[in-house]
Amino acid sequence: MSEESGYPLPAPAPEGLNAEWYEFVAGGELRFQRCDDCGKWRHPPRVLCAACGSDHWTWTASTGKGAIYSWTVTHRPLHPMFAEVVPYAVVVVEMEEGVRIICSVREIANEDLSLDLPVSIGIAPVSDTVGLPYALPA
Repeated sequence: MSEESGYPLPAPAPEGLNAEWYEFVAGGELRFQRCDDCGKWRHPPRVLCAACGSDHWTWTASTGKGAIYSWTVTHRPLHPMFAEVVPYAVVVVEMEEGVRIICSVREIANEDLSLDLPVSIGIAPVSDTVGLPYALPA
């Protein structure tokens, strides 16, 4: 739980390049790494490009648009703090840039989730260093 924002659920405690990504999100920006040499987008963040091996990259702004690639609906909480929010959906969103992110959903009923459903990404600030993306209907 984040004491700074009153976020009621367990939140990530990222390190390294993941921490950089969460800081962008906490600041209201959805950015992904993009290789400076071949232009390939990537997520999760890593030092080397899987396509060309380059270590030259830039955090580049995303359009924030994508489509549902997959999802699951959790009916049984794995942590006691989630007991009050089940059932909840976790989705894999394929972004326009080609990367995929895992996030929660808002304003989409679990029974309305479908493959290729267009979504946009919103951001829930948790603290000064962590923000969590969520999918909204596009």
